Amino acid sequence: MTNEDPLRTGAPPRIGDLLRTAAAQATPLVRGIADDSLGAPTPCAEYDVRALVNHLLGVVVHFQALAAKQSADLSATTDWLADADWRDRFEAETGKLVEAWSAPGAEEGTTGGMAMPARTVGSMVLLDLTVHVWDLARATGRSFTPDPGVVDGLVDEVERMAPMARKMGVFGEAVELPGDTTAFERLLATTGRDPRAWGA
Repeated sequence: MTNEDPLRTGAPPRIGDLLRTAAAQATPLVRGIADDSLGAPTPCAEYDVRALVNHLLGVVVHFQALAAKQSADLSATTDWLADADWRDRFEAETGKLVEAWSAPGAEEGTTGGMAMPARTVGSMVLLDLTVHVWDLARATGRSFTPDPGVVDGLVDEVERMAPMARKMGVFGEAVELPGDTTAFERLLATTGRDPRAWGA
């Protein structure tokens, strides 16, 4: 049998497959953001909805290059929402992101300015496409529960990157939650978000 089930072999799911699942959930939620919600605050304190969509679209575009082992200027800012078709652009770019990380060799070796393991870099964009979509959902009064497989694929990587992410100001301090929490709520808490404060 040549095509073995990764769950049976113990191999982790491919980043491209996880991104495909995350993108399928993210796209309709982003498409449903109304123009009059763009100024609303989000759980990501430094961003309103408009700024967060701009940030997320930039991440989606730049991490396509990183999948191909190319350089990307993550500090560059672009007002993607200046174009009226930004919702279509988000869908198109997330599709390209999935293709880029599904290409042979994308999650092998190192990539990025810090020469990090490619799989870790892929997990970073997967995290953004999961956590920031939750941010946008809550900011616009909607609920969002990511696919359990995506959450499972993120847990170990997020725990590994958390100390450095906090030093860099990317994550806030971990939030203490009661025992009756879901795996996704614990993931959010690790990034510094309080899912109970922003509950549906």
